[in-house]
Amino acid sequence: MMIASDPVIDLNVQDAFAVNSNQAQTYISSQTWKKWFQIWGITLLSYLPVASTYELTLRLTGDQEIHSLNAQYRQKNQPTDVLAFATLEWDFPKITDEPDSSEPLYIGDIIISVETAQKQAQQQGHSLQRELPWLASHGFLHLLGWDHPDEQSLQKMLQQQETLLKIVGL
Repeated sequence: MMIASDPVIDLNVQDAFAVNSNQAQTYISSQTWKKWFQIWGITLLSYLPVASTYELTLRLTGDQEIHSLNAQYRQKNQPTDVLAFATLEWDFPKITDEPDSSEPLYIGDIIISVETAQKQAQQQGHSLQRELPWLASHGFLHLLGWDHPDEQSLQKMLQQQETLLKIVGL
């Protein structure tokens, strides 16, 4: 249950996956995505700078677009499952006073290839309905400053993803 002091996360869901766009939207509605990110934001509030509202973009796309972005921004000439582009700098001290702004604090973009997600779901033996939020939670953690440069931090991040999925009933 949300109380008045809980932060609000505004979510812009973009579905650019032309071939199976209805499939991705059928599995998870925009309202469900927003609810999940709201719950995840409250759960991970200690990782967010102080603000009354936050905003992020979730883009569901295909392998072609994510391949292009992966090559452009990560110099990896291949499709990937999820990309996260954080707008916040995590190496600086956190702001403890709420900014004097009615504008939401934009925390970044998460881009997921539905094609790759579908392949991974089949390989893992679960549904696209589970794989998409798994990837979204991974991207969300990256927006909040989480990273996995070594096996120990990767395991910690994967455990946090499992926790995030459990709290939304997955």
